[in-house]
Amino acid sequence: MCRHLGWLGADVSVSTLVLDPPFGLRVQSYAPRRQKHGLMNADGWGVGFFDRSVAGGVPRRWRSAAPLWGDASFDSVAPALRSGCVVAAVRSATVGMPIEVSATAPFTDGQWLLSHNGVVDRGVLPLTATAESVCDSAMLAATIFALGLDALGATIAQIGALDPHSRLNVLAANGSRMLATAWGDTLSILRRDDGVVLASEPYDDDSDWEDIPDHHLVEVTAQGVTMTPLDEPKGSR
Repeated sequence: MCRHLGWLGADVSVSTLVLDPPFGLRVQSYAPRRQKHGLMNADGWGVGFFDRSVAGGVPRRWRSAAPLWGDASFDSVAPALRSGCVVAAVRSATVGMPIEVSATAPFTDGQWLLSHNGVVDRGVLPLTATAESVCDSAMLAATIFALGLDALGATIAQIGALDPHSRLNVLAANGSRMLATAWGDTLSILRRDDGVVLASEPYDDDSDWEDIPDHHLVEVTAQGVTMTPLDEPKGSR
């Protein structure tokens, strides 16, 4: 269910991350190589990046409910969009969830951009008026924003305990920090000389890609990369 990608590092064009790689998100929208659930991601796409022309950086988003492979307008503009922090996703909607722009990642609270690759029972999430959509991913994003990204690992572990069938791969960034969880689906990391890529699956065959173990939290900052195991709360089962 969905594929996503995050970048933190030097300013690069969105196209070099999303469209140009041989197995980038555009290709993953119709032929993902490691997706365990669903065959393609044709139910929308979204790209978010931080605009540093504004003091402090402002998150900007371009989202669509149509397949990424057919968007000629984005194809023509993406090479001109440059940022040092990007969150992008292509969507395979969970059965019963709406296919609409507001249900498409990345979601935002005005400070963070967040994508969810997976599925979760909305019944274990608190209802919140700040959710952009009634879909599970939007409600999960609103829950995470409300509880704070510093608590992301604990939040994912708690929700995972409440819904044992959930898949909770989350990717979030705020311009200077990138966080991701591997919980029930694939996640890989590429440490480049100019920055770090986190992605549902590698966008090329570079041998430097590393797989993140399941039930782990990854944090990327200017100081480096840290990985922390995530354990379900004691007595949760």
